[in-house]
Amino acid sequence: MAALLALTRVIDAVTTAIGKSVSWLLLAAVLISAGNAILRKALDMSSNAWLEVQWYLFGTVFMLAAAYALLKNEHVRIDILSSSWSKRTRDIIDLLLHIIFLVPFAALMAYLAWPWFWLSFNSGEVSSNAGGLTIWPAKLVVLLGFILLLLQAFSEIIKRYAVITGRIEDPRHDTAGEMPPAATEV
Repeated sequence: MAALLALTRVIDAVTTAIGKSVSWLLLAAVLISAGNAILRKALDMSSNAWLEVQWYLFGTVFMLAAAYALLKNEHVRIDILSSSWSKRTRDIIDLLLHIIFLVPFAALMAYLAWPWFWLSFNSGEVSSNAGGLTIWPAKLVVLLGFILLLLQAFSEIIKRYAVITGRIEDPRHDTAGEMPPAATEV
């Protein structure tokens, strides 16, 4: 179990580094969007490439930060139900749902994204829009996002099991039976 917990620390560190890094891409997407809108309105100039860059940046943040949201326990859940359960019950349900739903879903999506990306990469696929960008980088981000989510799911499964069996303290900091940070703010 010590080796598995060491692996979770590595996965969590990679997820954290990527999650914090890609958050800056939102600023870039907003600045590009604003600049494109100003150019379009003020100078009657626009570019499909700039629009596609915005989409690529936003998609990159969404795909690569999903694992970080899972790590920080900020993922979507039905708080109306889970708030009435004990912490142990929530941990057991998290463990089971990660195993039954999250791992198969993320694995299937990574499996399906590989040939989708590879075909695009090998063919040099380009957007059908005039002045559009190469598509394979966006497809690569989808593949990497699901691989990262799958790795983080394994990390969460290992940590939930260790918490349930009393081998570690809960690293999520909701040890007093509290809800995730965003839910407690509401």
